[in-house]
Amino acid sequence: MDFSVKPVLTGDRTVLRPFTGADAERMWDLVNDPEVTHFTGSPPEELTPRVLRDWYGSRSAQPDRLDLAVTDPADGEVLGEVVLHAWVPEDRTCTFRTLIGARGRGRGIGTEATRLIVGHAFEALGMHRVQLDAYAHNHRALRVYEKVGFVREGVRREVEQRDGVWVDEVLMAVLDHEWAVHRGHPDTPRRRDAPRPGPPGAAVTAP
Repeated sequence: MDFSVKPVLTGDRTVLRPFTGADAERMWDLVNDPEVTHFTGSPPEELTPRVLRDWYGSRSAQPDRLDLAVTDPADGEVLGEVVLHAWVPEDRTCTFRTLIGARGRGRGIGTEATRLIVGHAFEALGMHRVQLDAYAHNHRALRVYEKVGFVREGVRREVEQRDGVWVDEVLMAVLDHEWAVHRGHPDTPRRRDAPRPGPPGAAVTAP
């Protein structure tokens, strides 16, 4: 098991697909969005459009992580990204992160994109644990993560200074046996004897 296969994951509201270098211009706008930087941190000073082109152009060649563009199925516009990284093969554990720009907010896209890629991690890649961390003041993201089944495990207190203010970081995770019960819908768990198809609402294809 590794991340060498880069799938296309299709839901009702979004399509997740592998990145290309051509996506760098759009991602440059997204990582510099003031609301994004407020909730995820400012991009490094050395980050430039050229660096981003090289970065996104090389994502499909990485066997130890999965970076997918979150796109609008109506027009193909890139709305953000979802990422599985920091993979520990012997423990079948990886870390999840996401970034959604202004046009993708408030439409259920972030929730569906999270369900799609986390479902892929468990049901296609055989992960045991998917974990994340998020700033405690990012209430919208925390609600999304809890909605799809992530459980709060702790808080790193005053982990970083932002504009002169110390901020906390929330640690969350979901486990394979938890996902097997609710498949990203913890408020409506399925029967244990129900079949186990792919991620909810997802069609999976190789690019």
